Amino acid sequence: MVEAAAPLPAPAWPSIEGEKQHWVSKHAAWGVKATTERPGSEPYIASVPPFIASRDILLSSDTAALAEEASDALIRFDESLNGEIAPFAPLLLRSEAAASSRIENLTASARAILTAELSIESGATVSRKNAAVIVANTRAMQAALELADELTTDAVLEMHRALMMGDPHHASGTWRKEAVWIGTSSLSPVGAVYVAPNFLRVPGLMDDLMSFTRRDDLPRLAQTAVAHAQFETIHPFTDGNGRTGRALMQAMMRSKGLTRNVTVPVSAGLLTNTNGYHEALTRYREGDIDTVVALTAESSFLAVTNASELVSDIRNIQIGWRERVTARSDSGVWALLDLVARQPVITAQSAARSLELTPTNVYRLLNRLEDAGILKKKAEYRSSVFWRSDEILAALDRFAARSGRRGG
Repeated sequence: MVEAAAPLPAPAWPSIEGEKQHWVSKHAAWGVKATTERPGSEPYIASVPPFIASRDILLSSDTAALAEEASDALIRFDESLNGEIAPFAPLLLRSEAAASSRIENLTASARAILTAELSIESGATVSRKNAAVIVANTRAMQAALELADELTTDAVLEMHRALMMGDPHHASGTWRKEAVWIGTSSLSPVGAVYVAPNFLRVPGLMDDLMSFTRRDDLPRLAQTAVAHAQFETIHPFTDGNGRTGRALMQAMMRSKGLTRNVTVPVSAGLLTNTNGYHEALTRYREGDIDTVVALTAESSFLAVTNASELVSDIRNIQIGWRERVTARSDSGVWALLDLVARQPVITAQSAARSLELTPTNVYRLLNRLEDAGILKKKAEYRSSVFWRSDEILAALDRFAARSGRRGG
């Protein structure tokens, strides 16, 4: 009797390989910098990521179970809103954009972000640079959700275009045409911690990645985590890779049905351990996918907990408003309160557009809420008077503070 052959071990996820490249300093032959920078051509190793479109995701049993449990938690959170999408969807979207930006050390208060958003819409110049950048990230997140049914390279380029629109230093919505790297000197990739693949490889790698994202035979959260890690490994743009990559995560979660109506701020979960996040990306490049999948699952649990507390805070604030305001059931004040819940910084012009009211009627309602202590007003950016809800803004800032930055 011939014994059956032992089953072959499952193939490990492939690690990146490398190829020799040569770096020639732009300042090698001219100017003052030529005396301080290393001249001539120097060799360095650029990464060569594997193609993954047809690869299966094989996880340890513990990681697979954790990812499945996190998937269920994301779906339950969405369902728990009981159709109350209007007030929470925009707040959660902005919270995710702000948290994703914080991973890149871009911070601003909720008030600064929302005021900048309205000012930019009106054409005013915004002096708070970080707030303006976070507003751009919100645009990228919104573009990602709108393109969730089109997981293509064109969709990724559109996300990046929304993010980098108006940036004078980096091309928006186009693959890079130069080397990019992480760590050590900004002048040369020689000795860098990680060097992304040669730019000539980017189009093919991105086509392959987006084919992977469109598959429907893989565990959904694990697929999202692996796709994000592969995106950051390719690093297809000169700037904005992290924020675009996390926007792509949200598009995938919406496409796969993990989130149906609102954006769960997974970046806020990643913020609690940014060192672990970067370490997970490094280990992915070494052939370990369990770490990045487990981290994404854990971040999803943290995001759901944090977002649930934000939702509870907003609901309690709205209950308090109803106790402080008396009006007929058909009064426009209730529509204005609903608007303030989802847009806690407004102008008379923006409120009039949203509520389809005349400026005279809007001012009457705004003044009424100001008298009730619900709104405060202040001139901003020399362009207009802004009304704000400090209660909602404080809830958003508490959300950001709970995210924390244990990883530094």
